[in-house]
Amino acid sequence: MEFSDLYSSRILEIAGAARQMPRLEAPHGTARKVSRVCGSAVEVDLKLEGGKVVAYGADVNACALGQTSAAIVAEQIVGSTPVELRRVREAMVAMLKSDGKPPDGRWDDLKYLEPVRAFPARHASTLLVFEAINEALERAGV
Repeated sequence: MEFSDLYSSRILEIAGAARQMPRLEAPHGTARKVSRVCGSAVEVDLKLEGGKVVAYGADVNACALGQTSAAIVAEQIVGSTPVELRRVREAMVAMLKSDGKPPDGRWDDLKYLEPVRAFPARHASTLLVFEAINEALERAGV
């Protein structure tokens, strides 16, 4: 696979259509993650009630791959449980690092990031939002 093939039209479309997710006041958990490889940064805020995410805010300063991951998360995270979010993170790590299958169901659009597997230097930016969410969940005590 050529590096130019990594940025498919669908990845660029998802990244370009990402909606703004304003930061939250008084979140239950917040975390910032930065890729040492490329400098991409993602900061997330979570509010949880009844065992589910009820509000999400984010500041994303990342490459197209990090923006794509973050855009898909922004569309799907509200209503997710901590267990579901951790499973999605585990599936993404497995997809990129050990030939695992992409997440499915409402997380199906993450399959467009499967070609990142062939570019280990891009794994960190693709996973940033998932790492930030995981840390925010820990900080929220869930």
